[in-house]
Amino acid sequence: MFLEALKKQNSELIQSAVLLLRQGEILPDTYVIDVDQFRENAKKIKQKADVCGIKLYAMTKQVGRNPVLAKILIEECGYEGAVCVDFKEALSLHKEGVKIAHVGHLVQPPKHVLHRLIWDMQPEIVTVYSVEKAREISEVAGECGVIQNIMLKFYQDGDHLYPNQESGFRLEDINEIADQISALPNVKITGITHFPCFLYDSESQKTLPTKNLLTAEKAIEVLGQKGIEIIHRNYPSATSCETLPLIKEHGGTHGEPGHALTGTTPANVDGSQPEQIAMVYASEVSHVHEGKTYCFGGGNYGRSQIEGALVFNGNDTTGNFLPICSSDAASIDYHFQLEGQADVSAAVIMAFRTQLFVTRSDVALVEGISTANPKIVGLFDTQGREISR
Repeated sequence: MFLEALKKQNSELIQSAVLLLRQGEILPDTYVIDVDQFRENAKKIKQKADVCGIKLYAMTKQVGRNPVLAKILIEECGYEGAVCVDFKEALSLHKEGVKIAHVGHLVQPPKHVLHRLIWDMQPEIVTVYSVEKAREISEVAGECGVIQNIMLKFYQDGDHLYPNQESGFRLEDINEIADQISALPNVKITGITHFPCFLYDSESQKTLPTKNLLTAEKAIEVLGQKGIEIIHRNYPSATSCETLPLIKEHGGTHGEPGHALTGTTPANVDGSQPEQIAMVYASEVSHVHEGKTYCFGGGNYGRSQIEGALVFNGNDTTGNFLPICSSDAASIDYHFQLEGQADVSAAVIMAFRTQLFVTRSDVALVEGISTANPKIVGLFDTQGREISR
């Protein structure tokens, strides 16, 4: 999906990943992240956010919940803290000393994590989409002697909800829900969110607001009429230099950059965005079977929109493009299957939309790529745990 943009924006990353493979510094099924470019992308987004008056939470699931990258975002670039889409991400990042700012969206914190969450992590805000969960949080916050800020999610018919992410209060019930939760002693409604608030439109080749954003705005309006001040207007999905002005235009206060940090937002498929590609998938040819090339897998993501790979036979430095074969989604991704033949053990480079935390890959953090002197500064699994070779 992003090979052309990669060649246009960061061809040095391709050569560095091939070199590391050939030297045995990394193994097949490794995501190579250009730390220097990642940092530059983060700074560009933060600078744009500052101009727009938007605060940023650092999204790390796309890069494998990596604590080193999270600390770059928070400690070096000034992001408010990490947004954790589930409790396991919160637990792993907190263990590594990363500031946790937002928890509960997309996955609610389970009951027996709440004390660690509220007492140990002290998040700025927790997203809630059931009265029962709000009650549990209020009880634990009371035990901890604090008032926990919470963010609500409302939806209405026609909103875009991804499968297995369906959640939220119905907008038509907002008055009743607000009254029930406001009556709880140790939580305070300070935020509204929804997801996705922006989606890429291939026809216009722009990232545009969704109906979800209008629902969130309506919820803020109704709560305001009830005297509930919403100071966290969190509008996630595709937060980037492109969409930050849109967040501002719609009165948003917070964004959560994820794919933009590695330059892999859909809008950058042509290499046109300020954020440049900072991540590739590196593998090598395992075998050839019935005229097709099989390279080691493990890093597949169902919505990757992958189209093909660059294969580097022998001492080749330019790479030969081989299209990807369509795959049975029900099958385990032991291999990626490519059209055509290649040499066994040839280096393979891909660039596609991914979510590292759902793969079983390795993650190599590499500096010095732009100076043709790549140096691995850390090897991790996709849950943010350091590994060794």
